[in-house]
Amino acid sequence: MKYIVVTGGVISGLGKGITTASIGRNLKNRGYKVTALKIDPYLNVDAGIMSPLQHGEIFVLKDGGEVDLDLGNYERFLDTELTADHDITTGKVYQSVINRERRGEYLGKTVQIIPHITNEIKGRVRRAAEKSGAEICIIEVGGTVGDIESMSFLEAIRQMKNEEKHENMKFVHVTLAFDDTQGEQKTKPTQHSVKEMRTLGLSPDFIVGRATYPLKKETKEKIALFCDVREEYVASAYNVSNLYEIPLILDKEGITDHLIEELKLPKIGRDNTGEKTWSDMVSKMNEIKQIPDEKAVRLAIVGKYTDLADSYISLFEAIKHGSTAAGVKVVCELISSEKLECDDSCFASLETFDGIIVPGGFGERGTNGMIRAIRCARENNIPFLGIGLGMQMAVVEFARNVVGLESAHTTEFNEKTKYPVIDTISENNDGTGFGGIMRLGEFEITLKEGTKVREVYGESKTFGRYRNRYEINSDFIKTLGESGLVFSGDIRGAAQAIELPDKKFFVGTQYHPQFKSRPTRVEPLIGAFVKSMKE
Repeated sequence: MKYIVVTGGVISGLGKGITTASIGRNLKNRGYKVTALKIDPYLNVDAGIMSPLQHGEIFVLKDGGEVDLDLGNYERFLDTELTADHDITTGKVYQSVINRERRGEYLGKTVQIIPHITNEIKGRVRRAAEKSGAEICIIEVGGTVGDIESMSFLEAIRQMKNEEKHENMKFVHVTLAFDDTQGEQKTKPTQHSVKEMRTLGLSPDFIVGRATYPLKKETKEKIALFCDVREEYVASAYNVSNLYEIPLILDKEGITDHLIEELKLPKIGRDNTGEKTWSDMVSKMNEIKQIPDEKAVRLAIVGKYTDLADSYISLFEAIKHGSTAAGVKVVCELISSEKLECDDSCFASLETFDGIIVPGGFGERGTNGMIRAIRCARENNIPFLGIGLGMQMAVVEFARNVVGLESAHTTEFNEKTKYPVIDTISENNDGTGFGGIMRLGEFEITLKEGTKVREVYGESKTFGRYRNRYEINSDFIKTLGESGLVFSGDIRGAAQAIELPDKKFFVGTQYHPQFKSRPTRVEPLIGAFVKSMKE
């Protein structure tokens, strides 16, 4: 197994995840089997009960892993499916070691950071890499070098470096080269970051310099000189408006060829299909970006976590994929569902949009604004897509305003509601989670003949990724159906998708289609929604 370790310096949020995903994309384009894993130094066992306003969205993997949004970038860029094993946190590591100590597996020894914690980390990295069946595993170490939280992980990586052959593990350090007021690219932060890395027994083989503009030759020379790397191993990753350009930029900088050389990877007959497909996709995205806004379609995303756009990063990316496939520019606007509850001018503006999405979430805050937005979409025949909680609120809105069940609600927010059109998942469904029965991960959905959803997927079944504790109450399906609501998808009889056939596009799904969308292969339902806005 070959390992590429991606670390970060100077500040967090530099783009290590995109760098990791881009390196992996380029190696995959060259014909190598690649996987990626993320080390998150926080004490949480996983991201499942973390607020999206802290770290961005909680990405859901096929096996039900609730993980950092960077794994979503890995899946999109590499066009792969990862597992919870590819997300290693301090919480997971310590929980495992403490459980083993309680079972007596350490035979009475004093349990310490070295070797017990570091051995656990190394074991998890190697097991995830081997189980993936890949030839190359790219490891992103979260945070910045020098953070106290990541010390045990970097020590484990240092030990791995000594245990692996020299050509089997290489280090890519992502750092910042900012412009001063004179326009000079400053290298001192990079120098200090590499110095900090060396105090831990590690040295970068490659440096990726994040900057506003491409690194100047003299900047690369200075970084190479002071950080003891070859000048051609200093790559420039400057700001771009389209993140999918980063693989092309890094490849042009030569980092892919140099990694192949340094890792002594077997030479593979060059097939440019993957590179051409990616390049063509980026070109089309950039062409669409040039379309004037007045010729674009406008999309309102009405959600609860609008203070941090990364809370909906997979949805934004999926819309971008749909935009590329449909050849139409989509201008997205995040609208706070809380604001919609009391701001009539904000509500009135909804009628001017070409599409409305109400995405998922947990908790009652802002749900009345969601219901208000859904009613606007339904009554004005604006293309609508409800996801997770958004679908549930669409059922509540329909029950109240069309069927006449005025107090209809979900038992998540009102346990004593007279009309519990949304209720807890029944015990006979798979999966348990925080707070009770939970459907988590990927499940097969049966699609009803003659429905929009069946037409979109073109098959009788599809697979969707779930993260929910509540769903449509089957006791109300007949009543709602008699008023025109169609239940178009189910899991063992439990309704998972709804639609209104008399509208241009009005669909809700309990699963989250955005998690399975890819830049070169848009998720069908997202693609159909974007086309409906274009029409």
